[in-house]
Amino acid sequence: MAPGLDELGVMLAYAPLHHLLLSSGPRILVMTSGNRSEEPIARDDQVARERLAGIADAFLSHDREIHTRADDSVVRIVATEPQPVRRSRGYVAGAIALPFEGPALVAVGPQLKNTVCLVRRDEAFLGPHVGDLDNLEAHAFFDEVIGKLSRLLGVRPEAVAHDLHPDYASTRWALTCGLRRVAVQHHHAHVVSCVVDARPTHSGAAIGVAFDGTGCGPAGDLWGGEFLLFDWRGFDRRGHLRAIALPGGEAAIREPWRLGLAVLRDAGLSEQPLLGSIDPVRRARVGQLLGSAVRATGAGRWFDAVAALCGFAGAISYEGQAAIELEARAAEVPEPYVFELVGEPFAADLRPAVREMAGDLVGGRPSSEVAGRFHETMARIVAAGCGRIREASGVRTVALSGGCFQNRRLTERSLALLEADGFDVLLHRRVPPNDGGVSLGQAAIAAARLGEKGHHVSRHPR
Repeated sequence: MAPGLDELGVMLAYAPLHHLLLSSGPRILVMTSGNRSEEPIARDDQVARERLAGIADAFLSHDREIHTRADDSVVRIVATEPQPVRRSRGYVAGAIALPFEGPALVAVGPQLKNTVCLVRRDEAFLGPHVGDLDNLEAHAFFDEVIGKLSRLLGVRPEAVAHDLHPDYASTRWALTCGLRRVAVQHHHAHVVSCVVDARPTHSGAAIGVAFDGTGCGPAGDLWGGEFLLFDWRGFDRRGHLRAIALPGGEAAIREPWRLGLAVLRDAGLSEQPLLGSIDPVRRARVGQLLGSAVRATGAGRWFDAVAALCGFAGAISYEGQAAIELEARAAEVPEPYVFELVGEPFAADLRPAVREMAGDLVGGRPSSEVAGRFHETMARIVAAGCGRIREASGVRTVALSGGCFQNRRLTERSLALLEADGFDVLLHRRVPPNDGGVSLGQAAIAAARLGEKGHHVSRHPR
């Protein structure tokens, strides 16, 4: 079902119909949500037959119409406790406490793994999983969720919180809805969502580590490997991962070997020994793009690049595939590669690590051990970056957020290193660390900025 992975997913039978099918139906059942990937769940029989034709072997219909669709929730055990990957059925629309009151507002979330969040006084209500806002059906569901959640809670929003990225469909909705707008930087929303999730009573500043794929920085640059000193209203960027070229833009995300080529060239190495299976003409053409390619600090792109060096040579078939397979492959090797924190704000320079990785792989060291060493390196970077910020600020509370912290190995090693160094570490437990939790962070930040009781201790709100 999922080649290259080392885990099985278990679906709990939560409806009486599931028990009937399991007790008297076919011996083997393959169950998933009634939708194509990242489309909303089909709500009526005709739509289901049209969209799922050729996928489902049979359709079991009913005369009771579906009033409100909700995707299945997904959780993973991280650091011995459940952590949501997708928060929807069974959790929505439970209230999440805020430490202050804000005006009635709606936060519209990001483009991918979209959720929306409504604030009613000192409570935030995260809506069901909407999905990626890349098609008309998802955008219609996005509108539907805002309307239904508002009516259910009796909230008439006075303001809207949205991402800085101008091309997100959710941002475009916010710009045209006629409400007062609060723009929130993507990674600030990530780390605030972690604080609201894990410790909503926290006041004052905290260190935030936001590791994901890409998000829009205040100047329109691409962030994704960020170290922030932040509070409810603002943040200072204190560090980041070294930026990596994205030759071909989105094509580099779909074909991780492009990122492997980018980091090898950046480290002054030839790509031939490790990427020799890629057509040399294609490699040459992509190499010509490196000088003019947009650059991003995204941690997810570094995981993709290392996966390519370790042998992931194809195109991805689902989001995060290369990084997920790298985690599954990684052996327990507590030996990091060399890196440096340079400059102010610091950049975590991984070029020495790339040189060591290439040497290991060319020398015949198993890719599983290289993958394990890379995970250890990223965890050491998290600990070292937080240590540097603590030296300058005295802050010892750390929030870990962003899609990369769905990676159990990265999260658990970072947690162990930070706690051993005396940090107080916050992890996601009720909402996802991925983009499914961003709207909660947006809502809390907007409530703090607009409400009278929001605390403000940061010196440079962005």
